[in-house]
Amino acid sequence: MDQRISFITLGVRDLHASRTFFLDGLGWQASHDDEEVLMLRVGEHLVLSLWDRSAMEAEIGPLGSGAAPLTISHNVATREEVDEVLEQARVAGARAVLAPQDRAWGGYTGYFADPAGYRWEVAWNPGPVGQEVLP
Repeated sequence: MDQRISFITLGVRDLHASRTFFLDGLGWQASHDDEEVLMLRVGEHLVLSLWDRSAMEAEIGPLGSGAAPLTISHNVATREEVDEVLEQARVAGARAVLAPQDRAWGGYTGYFADPAGYRWEVAWNPGPVGQEVLP
C-alpha cells in the first residue's frame, strides 16, 4: 500500500453552510457538487470531501457528537500569509480558535473552525519540511 492520503472526508451537519464558506467565502473550486457531497481538489492527489452527515451516517453508522479529534493543516509560503488566510476565513464566517503565534519549532500558526466545527491550522514553516507541502 502506498503511503498516501487521497481523500479527507468530513461529515457536516449543514452542507449548504460549508458550500457557502468554501466556494463563496474562500473562493475555492468544486470538483464535484451535489445534494449530498461537495468535493474540493486540494492537491495534485488529494480531495477534501464534505459529506452531508445524515447521508454519511446512513452508510457508515452513527458518528457521535462534539468536535472531531482532527485538525487539517493549510501551509503557506510566508508568515504574513498566515494572518491573511486567517482573516479571509474569519470574513467568510469561520470562528477563531487560536490566534496566530510563534511556535517553539520555529513556525508561525493559528487555528480557525469552519462552519461544521472542524479545526483548521494555518501554518508557515520556515524549514524544508514545510516547503515540501506547498503547491
